[in-house]
Amino acid sequence: MFAKAFRVKSNTAIKGSDRRKLRSDVAATFPTLTSEQLSEVVPNKEELNVIKLYTHKGDALTVYANSRNPVLIEVEKTLYPTDLMLPGVIVPSCGLPQVERGTLCAVTLVGNRAPVAIGIATMSTAEMVAAGMKGKGFTVLHTYMDHLWSFGDKASPPAIAPLEAELAEMEGAEKEEQEDEGEEGQAPENSLPADPSLQLDTESLNTKEPIQCAKVGEKEEPTENGAAEIAEEDNPDVLQEVEDSMSPQEHMDMLLQQCFFHALKCKVKKSELPLLTSAFLRNYMFSCCPKGQQLDIKKSSYKKFSKFLQSMQQQKILQVKELSKGVESIVDVNWRHENIRSFVVPEIAAPESPIQDSKGSDGEQLYHPPEIIPLYGVSSKMAPLFLESGYRKGHTLSSSEVRSTIINYVKMNELVDETNKNFVKVNPVLCDCLLNKSEQDEISKLKWDDLLSRCLDQMQPFHQVTFFRHEPVVRKGNIDSIDITIAQRSSNKKVTVIKNLELYGLDPQAVANTLQQKVQASAAVAALPGTKDRAQVQIQGNQIHHLAKLLLEDYQIPRKYIQGLEKAPKMCRKK
Repeated sequence: MFAKAFRVKSNTAIKGSDRRKLRSDVAATFPTLTSEQLSEVVPNKEELNVIKLYTHKGDALTVYANSRNPVLIEVEKTLYPTDLMLPGVIVPSCGLPQVERGTLCAVTLVGNRAPVAIGIATMSTAEMVAAGMKGKGFTVLHTYMDHLWSFGDKASPPAIAPLEAELAEMEGAEKEEQEDEGEEGQAPENSLPADPSLQLDTESLNTKEPIQCAKVGEKEEPTENGAAEIAEEDNPDVLQEVEDSMSPQEHMDMLLQQCFFHALKCKVKKSELPLLTSAFLRNYMFSCCPKGQQLDIKKSSYKKFSKFLQSMQQQKILQVKELSKGVESIVDVNWRHENIRSFVVPEIAAPESPIQDSKGSDGEQLYHPPEIIPLYGVSSKMAPLFLESGYRKGHTLSSSEVRSTIINYVKMNELVDETNKNFVKVNPVLCDCLLNKSEQDEISKLKWDDLLSRCLDQMQPFHQVTFFRHEPVVRKGNIDSIDITIAQRSSNKKVTVIKNLELYGLDPQAVANTLQQKVQASAAVAALPGTKDRAQVQIQGNQIHHLAKLLLEDYQIPRKYIQGLEKAPKMCRKK
């Protein structure tokens, strides 16, 4: 059901009355739950969201998420748990339990009782045995590592050891299987398959019989149950196909986790803790990004680095605390965590930041200033004016595209004034889009320049940043300038403070090191107040002259994107 990407229609917090109703529905549907388990699924006060979505086949579903993690799926007014929340009933040593059609089932791996998938039985136990464990046995709704799992915090299933009875039974089964193969060369006809990579845990829950089914006992079946992916996880071709089918957001999630575990395993030392989260991202994770790729957290499902760290903290990989107001730090790392220990460091890591110096030893330019293009977003007020050209609300255009669109609209609607072609007649659409209430009864014509400037003023500002050898990145609003200020410190000492260097691909620590060498003054990098992953450079004295030369000449940042150069000290004239 979630083997392919789904589309989210809405994601809202649940109301108090709906929370109580959901709690009672869950208790009625799953009567074996204890009050503690019920509180885990439907908490009383914690964050609980209602997510309405469409699967890749167009089916409308409702998902309930507890602290961003899906816990319940509602299909045709029937509730199903996700495989990571409700425990299944262990298969007894006497054999396969009695399962009826419509029974909710949990799929587990041999040797681990933690469920990795949930499904609905499409035949009873007797029918399964009569069919020789062949054919369509159950429909799988949700599996480990599918798109619904990716929607949550991507936690791995816990390792739950088998019961002693299960261990003895598995050892006995393996011994009997080896003896049977030695004597007869084949397994009994009505026994389980020789390679039972999956076993069933079941819980007697009556549900509606589903329509679409997946085959049991045939791990090569490429259906939505995900069993084929688990059975063939060591096949590089299968892994490549899975990676190719990922969305850009899933690729960014995978890159984010790769850089995170690489940095923890190879870069961070225990003596460096506590470590600012912004410094960890800037100085450690970015340097672990593979060559040719760019780590952009806004393109991941987490959107913010703080949410990603919160997810890692919930998995007990690290601990984050706010040691000072508004500034978070990593205070502890669990280097014995399985996810860190099992992480394989890529052979080719990203080179260190090229902004140690603006030019190499052979004079080759290492830092390339980004290309910045102002863009304009179509607002709801301006949407009728751009509709004829195929643009809708949210589309972004360059100034030339806006100009050509307006010219085409005027010509198509024959709005050029016949007596004076420098003027454009204002029709009802232009009136609603460009004129305020006091002007609507007074203005009937606009000059071309006035018309175009009014259009740009009414549109939402965006900007596109293209870094060297990277795809363009579009961001909302106007890009902040590199801000240079002079601050007064104790003993009447002055310091130069530089902000927003990261927006232009400049590493604040590298800029601080370069300035320190040039002016022979102490420099420091600190977290920018009010931000999570930004920093500011502070260097003693009024160093705007040296800073202007570095930014304008060495880094070739356009002057219009630098604010504060006028505060440079006046040079004394020689007598």
